[in-house]
Amino acid sequence: MGRKFFVGGNWKCNGTSDEIKKIISTLNAGQVPSQDVVEVVVSPPFVFLPLVKNELRPDFHVAAQNCWVKKGGAFTGEVSAEMLVNLSIPWVILGHSERRALLGESNEIVGDKVAYALSQGLKVIACVGETLEQRESGSTMDVVAAQTKAIADLVKDWTNVVIAYEPVWAIGTGKVATPAQAQEVHAELRKWLQANVSAEVAASTRIIYGGSVSGANCKELAGQPDVDGFLVGGASLKPEFIDIIKAAEVKKSV
Repeated sequence: MGRKFFVGGNWKCNGTSDEIKKIISTLNAGQVPSQDVVEVVVSPPFVFLPLVKNELRPDFHVAAQNCWVKKGGAFTGEVSAEMLVNLSIPWVILGHSERRALLGESNEIVGDKVAYALSQGLKVIACVGETLEQRESGSTMDVVAAQTKAIADLVKDWTNVVIAYEPVWAIGTGKVATPAQAQEVHAELRKWLQANVSAEVAASTRIIYGGSVSGANCKELAGQPDVDGFLVGGASLKPEFIDIIKAAEVKKSV
């Protein structure tokens, strides 16, 4: 079964209203492959979600960068899955390494968040990935498997889950996992899904790569058989994001 190429743009904690409008106009003018070739989702900060949703071209979708682990209430500063659904925001990024590292989100919390968001009808980009220390000690797959297991323990239907493999040592550093390194982890992750979830989920779930993806390296990465797209950080704020979306054509021609 063919997995539709997926390109996500994580704008992180960046932008003013004017800057966001400029990014939107660049995206709206971009010539990109059709929706049957690539699915595009951009993730602005919470405060800009309505603006982006209203102004962005209809073939691109919008994601939040996080949501609360359960129903809303007395949780100051949090945004619930229900609020995102109410705003017709279809996607949410959960478990990003910056939140795991800076805010102490454990595998278990991320698993709970993913399960709750799915239960409310959101689609989820679930992030996994190892630090440089973990890679150098040879424990990449142990780390990534444990992160994925915390999700798999609670999720039965994987239709609305995209896994984003983001080696922490490659995020915003300019260091990129080589295409072979990315393919190796993606293939191992797919094998883990086959052994621990099901062959069907392993074959159909998109596993995307994140970590200093750019216009320069995206085509070679996209050519790897188990790389189903990208979660793009810094480059998603620039015009080269259009070039990265076009890397979906590599898959079409394979």
